[in-house]
Amino acid sequence: MEIDQLTFDHYSIAVKDLDKSCRFYAEILGLNKINRPDFDFEGAWFSIGEYHSLHLISDENTEVQFSGTRQLHFAFAVKDILNFRTYLLSKNIEIVKDIKSRPDGMLQLFIRDPDGYFVEITSL
Repeated sequence: MEIDQLTFDHYSIAVKDLDKSCRFYAEILGLNKINRPDFDFEGAWFSIGEYHSLHLISDENTEVQFSGTRQLHFAFAVKDILNFRTYLLSKNIEIVKDIKSRPDGMLQLFIRDPDGYFVEITSL
């Protein structure tokens, strides 16, 4: 039996404070909130490009699991990382690993979301 080739669809993270996380992803990172089915638990979905999305799953009692390092992270690409860094600082977002060049020449920096997840910002 031949199977379809897999494509990436979405990434889900648990969040303690849904409103705070929604503000971060919408107001700071500029993601667009999209419709979400009426599940029996609170959450929010955000569009990441044309075919991908970030799903926030709310549970204020959950113990959010993350690596505490950049070993577990997701990344967003921007056209002008230097300008985006300035923007992040103007919004009082801590840069936890400042701009450096990867071995392939791409620039990257790391921030954390309200729950402590590492988020990489990389140049296109």
